[in-house]
Amino acid sequence: MAKKTDDPSTAVPKNYEGIVNLITKNYTNLSSRFQQIARFFTHNPNVIALESINSIAEKCGVHPSSLVRFAQSFGYSGFKELQAVFQTRLVTTAPGFRERISALESELSRNESSGNLGFLRDLVVRDIAALQGLLDGIAEESLATTANLLTKADTIYIAGQLRSEPIASFLRYLLTMLHRRVIFLDPAGGLAQEMATTMTCRDVLVAIAFRHYAKEVVAICDVAVGAETPVVAITDSQLSPLAKNASVLFTVPEDEYTFSRSLAAPMCLVQCIAVATAAAQQPDRDTAPRIPTVTEIARDRGANEMRRTRG
Repeated sequence: MAKKTDDPSTAVPKNYEGIVNLITKNYTNLSSRFQQIARFFTHNPNVIALESINSIAEKCGVHPSSLVRFAQSFGYSGFKELQAVFQTRLVTTAPGFRERISALESELSRNESSGNLGFLRDLVVRDIAALQGLLDGIAEESLATTANLLTKADTIYIAGQLRSEPIASFLRYLLTMLHRRVIFLDPAGGLAQEMATTMTCRDVLVAIAFRHYAKEVVAICDVAVGAETPVVAITDSQLSPLAKNASVLFTVPEDEYTFSRSLAAPMCLVQCIAVATAAAQQPDRDTAPRIPTVTEIARDRGANEMRRTRG
């Protein structure tokens, strides 16, 4: 654990990236209570920066003194010094999830509705905010590296269960349309982990999981690490069990853990990954990369068959 010292090489972090990296490095050694605080801090940096210690403690589900001890365990004099690190982040970064929601709600207030339409409006506002956050949080280098891995892999394995399953299924569809060899490690038949043992260093695993992380997907990631299979992880935080051994890490933070959590942002991300892969496969195209549909493939196959018959 980091300790406060006069040695500059071991000084406590003075920027957001530094403290998040330090928390991530020490996360597995923290107590369960400190892990709970760590998850809240990394998911809600703007809340940490802007709200009082009592408000943060209530939202985090701990006593304010726990936040003080958490800060001191990383070498800070107290919570205020740690909070100042999160406050400096706001000078250079885009608004957070809650701030985007507030701005959108004000902008869309003229469309305010009640009843079922009110539910729809709330979901749309959250989806827009999540998609804006996606633009802020995804790096070009990560997309390019992922496209390169998916283009060169012998076989692409995809693991995603529970609410992540439709994301995984959608990615399988898109990559199959690009004529990539894809194996979907679904839980049907209880063979997902057995199928994962066929992975090699020439393949790639795309693992998708959000809190609370599907245990089988985490286990499949461990199998991939043992086989030296590159892992592209799509998850919610650097503290996710999928993050520690990922070759490429995409984090799509979630503001809260409710049934209505949206899939809009991760769905958009996997669609972008597929388009980036198509672009890597089609470097000579002058137009935008193209992913054919099942209907187009069937039509082209029928046209080719007709030409062969006439010939």
